[in-house]
Amino acid sequence: MFSSPQVYGVKHKDESIRLESRSGGFFTAISDYVLENNGVVYGCSLNGDNSKAQHCRATTKTERDKMRGSKYIQSEIGDCYKRVRDDLKDGYTVLFSGTSCQIAALKAVLQKDYSNLILVDIICHGVPSPKVWKDYLEWAEQKYKSKCIGVDFRNKKKFGWAAHKETLQLKDYRGKVKCFHSEVFKNMFYSHYTIRPSCYKCPYKDIMHPADITIADFWKIDSAIPGFNDDKGVSLVLINNEKGEKVFDLIKKDLIYQTSTVEKCMMSTMQRPFSKPEDREEFWDSYL
Repeated sequence: MFSSPQVYGVKHKDESIRLESRSGGFFTAISDYVLENNGVVYGCSLNGDNSKAQHCRATTKTERDKMRGSKYIQSEIGDCYKRVRDDLKDGYTVLFSGTSCQIAALKAVLQKDYSNLILVDIICHGVPSPKVWKDYLEWAEQKYKSKCIGVDFRNKKKFGWAAHKETLQLKDYRGKVKCFHSEVFKNMFYSHYTIRPSCYKCPYKDIMHPADITIADFWKIDSAIPGFNDDKGVSLVLINNEKGEKVFDLIKKDLIYQTSTVEKCMMSTMQRPFSKPEDREEFWDSYL
């Protein structure tokens, strides 16, 4: 690990890729590299009815595309750690993306370093309850007498990169599709009542992370790199070690990037866990 990460503001050169991405399209760039070299990608996607998030394995870009974008729910790992180990032993290059605690858990399972493993973690605000998400989805479906066929936790296409509004695509019994735009789930998330208890004591709220590369939305972009923000999304990319540096060098031909500093990119989510609300237990007693 470096003593301090290398810091970049990143935008994918392909505007269509950036439009489909949560921020600047860095995850697509690095996963494209892995897939184009016969590797496999592990990441988070929503299940068929959008009721839960789960980690899954992708060997094609179509499968990988389901992993793009934010999911404000705790993901189910399932047997992914075992499958990662099997893929590594079989000689595949493996990209695993997840929260810092998921990265740390994978490293604990593997018990050794693999030269063919690339680890990418996200700067995490906290992990919301899967139950609250499922309840919210059921409430929306009942309210509009429709079935949810698509979810965008942050609708960048309609509201811009900086906005935070979730969009549900709802299909009624006639087959008519409407979009429901809301801030209900977002507001529950930022209240910090619904994040899991361990998040209040997260040991990874630090500038250094357990992954080779750390990514996030570059919310400090206007002051850190003036003129770089076009409201289409900029990725904050932290290179944590030599492996991460090597991978970045291999994919930077597909990126527009500028260097920055730790001081200029620092956000509260990189410094300390959020405090547990004093009445959190009362909230859950009432909710359940």
